[in-house]
Amino acid sequence: MISMRGTAPAMHQQHFLNKEESFMYDRETNFPMEDTRNEARIEYTEKGMQHLSSRRCEIIKLSKSSAMIGILTQFHLPQNFYLDVPSARIPLIGCLLKRVHANNIIEARFLRLLSDRDLNRIFVYSTHPNHRNRTLDIYG
Repeated sequence: MISMRGTAPAMHQQHFLNKEESFMYDRETNFPMEDTRNEARIEYTEKGMQHLSSRRCEIIKLSKSSAMIGILTQFHLPQNFYLDVPSARIPLIGCLLKRVHANNIIEARFLRLLSDRDLNRIFVYSTHPNHRNRTLDIYG
């Protein structure tokens, strides 16, 4: 009689097939970051769902899928938050905190890709010298 004990791998072992794959974060191509300088605001909930907080920040670099944001990192940063760009009239972009740098800069990943129209609108209202001659296309 053949014993089946010990032939199956243990479930707690780390194996490359045990990793859950997420299309948004694992397989999505990284879009090139472009320098920008826009005033923005992050909004998030504190104490469960009772208190909505917001903090001012500045978008330093931006792509279709992520942003580098300048904000004071001494306070507790939420893992999930909304990014609001009032000058470009783009409300509530869902974000996920990726990395916190020591020089008051955070990297955030968007939960959905920004459209070219929204990206161009943000660059039109940017105060960065590279975007000085950008114009807003009101028909597109």
